Amino acid sequence: MAIIIDGKLTATKYNNALKDSINEMVQKGNRQPKLVVIQIGSNEASSLYIRNKKRACENVGILFEHKVFEESVSESNLLDEINKLNNDESVDGFLVQLPLPKNIDEDKIINAISPSKDADGFCPITLGNVVLNKSKIFPGTPKGIIRLLDEYKIDVTGKKVVVVGRSNIVGKPISIMLTNLSATVTVCHSKTVDLKSETCKADILIVAIGSAKFIKEDFVKDGAIIIDVGTNKVDGKFCGDVDFESVKEKVSAITPVPGGVGPMTVNSLLENVFTLYKEKVGN
Repeated sequence: MAIIIDGKLTATKYNNALKDSINEMVQKGNRQPKLVVIQIGSNEASSLYIRNKKRACENVGILFEHKVFEESVSESNLLDEINKLNNDESVDGFLVQLPLPKNIDEDKIINAISPSKDADGFCPITLGNVVLNKSKIFPGTPKGIIRLLDEYKIDVTGKKVVVVGRSNIVGKPISIMLTNLSATVTVCHSKTVDLKSETCKADILIVAIGSAKFIKEDFVKDGAIIIDVGTNKVDGKFCGDVDFESVKEKVSAITPVPGGVGPMTVNSLLENVFTLYKEKVGN
């Protein structure tokens, strides 16, 4: 039976440490850090993610503000709001909850966020610094994955890592971050020829494609480590991109869904806000 890589337990540990750090800053006379989340429309999944972020912020002592706009909001009005937040000294970080309505250019919105307020770690300057291994801010899910591997003492040096998925949010940044940690990384995607032959070579397999239980037992090699980023709802229950039940006896360690990568993504967001906050108020 595989070791279960417990993201919920790990996130609790680091959230508690973050709460202590924030308390220490406030006791020295500094204000509390603040996160603003912009939501467009009322997407059910987005609303759930935002509630989780709000609860997590309140738990560690980060002020939270939720700004909601109608789905019909114009791109120019949204850009005006981003500009205000970029210049608001009381706000340490903010994000625009994705996905966005089709009438709004996602790239234009992300590009408008100042790197000094980039809580999600998605803006081009932040990602450029990630590539150069010079960033203090990292996209939340990749940062959470690295933290989990570190927490479970999984050394990636020289390991064959296969990443399935090439999104700007997960696949591309995690492949870069692992390369910077001296892993040997292969990125697979919808155009990959013979995906199974690639995934079966992986010492560490990271899957982020949004397809429920896509990776079966015959896609993984004996003793592999599986990081399942997927969050899919099937018959009212959440499951990952990996068929957990079919692979758990074959692999050496695996993240569950829920309770694996998800809580670490939220923890990473909170830590990004605290990092941006410290840049403003001083160390």
